[in-house]
Amino acid sequence: MTDDRLKPARLAYQNEPFLNSPDGRILRILSEYSEPLSRFRREQIQDTVVFFGSARFHASEVVNAKLTELRAAKEKPDPDPGVKRALAAVEMSRYYEDARKLAFMLTEWSIKIPARRRRFVVTTGGGPGIMEAANRGAKEAGGKTIGLNINLPFEQFPNPYITPSLNFEFHYFFMRKFWFAYLAKALVIFPGGFGTFDELFEILTLAQTDKLAKKILVVIYGREYWKKLINFQAMIDAGTISADDLDLFKMVDTPEEGFEYLADGLTKYHLGGLPKKEGEVLPEIAKTRP
Repeated sequence: MTDDRLKPARLAYQNEPFLNSPDGRILRILSEYSEPLSRFRREQIQDTVVFFGSARFHASEVVNAKLTELRAAKEKPDPDPGVKRALAAVEMSRYYEDARKLAFMLTEWSIKIPARRRRFVVTTGGGPGIMEAANRGAKEAGGKTIGLNINLPFEQFPNPYITPSLNFEFHYFFMRKFWFAYLAKALVIFPGGFGTFDELFEILTLAQTDKLAKKILVVIYGREYWKKLINFQAMIDAGTISADDLDLFKMVDTPEEGFEYLADGLTKYHLGGLPKKEGEVLPEIAKTRP
């Protein structure tokens, strides 16, 4: 006698072919909202400061060691293209070190804020370069630090300075961008390429059009670099932006200048306008729903 009963069907949420199909896309998108939200709540993250910039910059000790190696291998080092590239890398490594220092200063300040939830947590795209530098500085200051990585055709591995429980991997760029913007109270833009431009102008557009339900501070780091690439005055002269739009951001050239602007602004707009001096007590920050 044969048993003609059907076997139980798979539960829909256990059906991997469906979940990975076009019909399951909405569930994958929702997962990239709900799973990070769950972790941010568990880790008591209230808000963030996001660092953007080139993934191609390296720490000064790395590029100086490479330059020394190349020079030792050449009788006439200066005209050699490899040496020239190494010299350029040494020059740009100052931005790595400045991002590291600014993230350290900001984290050292923020972890002293007496609040139930963690304030102004340094957040990056999770990769190398400026991202690594900011995560590194925050970790060296003793704070938690977030990496929002993206799955790409070429490998981008998370840098080793991200807090493991706050290391994220996204498939969808727009969901990753959502998490960059949604918890951010400040954005720090270091020199970078296409991706950095995209992230800078997206946040400026959201601020300009009042699509952010909060005051977001935008710091553009490195006048020498950015003024060669973007002529904001030409945009004003052409009428494509207003003169007041320049108030949406602040250009700085040192970690100290950047920290002063950020600490003042975060205190004014997000800590009830209280003094930022060390040793002064701030009231408990009210919980906000992400």
